[in-house]
Amino acid sequence: MLKEEIIEKVKAYLEAAPEERDLAEGALLVLQLTNNRIMYQNFMRRPNHYASRIEYELQKKYNFYLQQLTHEQVLEMGKQVQTIAKEHNLADEHEGFKKGKRADHDALPLEIQALYAQNMSIMQQMRRCHTQLQLLSVEHSTCPDSERYPFLKELIALDKQYHANWQAYDHYKIGEPAVGAYDPERPSDGTEGAASAEKGNEEAPADNTPETETPAEQAPAQPADATPVKKEAKPKKATAKKSTTKKAKA
Repeated sequence: MLKEEIIEKVKAYLEAAPEERDLAEGALLVLQLTNNRIMYQNFMRRPNHYASRIEYELQKKYNFYLQQLTHEQVLEMGKQVQTIAKEHNLADEHEGFKKGKRADHDALPLEIQALYAQNMSIMQQMRRCHTQLQLLSVEHSTCPDSERYPFLKELIALDKQYHANWQAYDHYKIGEPAVGAYDPERPSDGTEGAASAEKGNEEAPADNTPETETPAEQAPAQPADATPVKKEAKPKKATAKKSTTKKAKA
């Protein structure tokens, strides 16, 4: 594998704009990657003329490095999947599901009960992924890394979820909150958070009501408030008329 420090320099060189590249540095990187001194001397004689060739050589080596890195990653994931397949005996389609149901299963919260049912489904998915990987052998696949990678990744993720579910199911104590437990009605994909946000938005108008009324309470009397004053003045005028009438009778 190529040295990490050289690869980082190659990456920085390729990501830079053509006018910002140091062609002498690019030629030196090509020499470090190929050990071709004749090519390096030609590049240094006319660096501007060979600018595109320098980029080509560096890009070719960088792409090869990425392919090697992916290949090594797939190989490592393949070893991990072999361990998982052996642990769960995925090669045997008739292998029974783990008989680990608790005696108090029916007394558990629905979220905890669902973990047991989910693991049955996860085991089926793991077997399907393993079958696909068996079919995608190097002999039958022209691009084994790119085709095997999605199934390797999925199977490893399923195994992690499988063990996490058993951990939560086996160690749950009745009476404790089922925090973070799997809920088939509210999967932990952000839906629950969105629902809580919507609920909060529904309650917001009630909380804001006093704030909308406060300005009106603190504001000075408006012309509309003068109307009741006029209504109170009318009875006074009526009283004056009655008193006048009494005087006339006297």
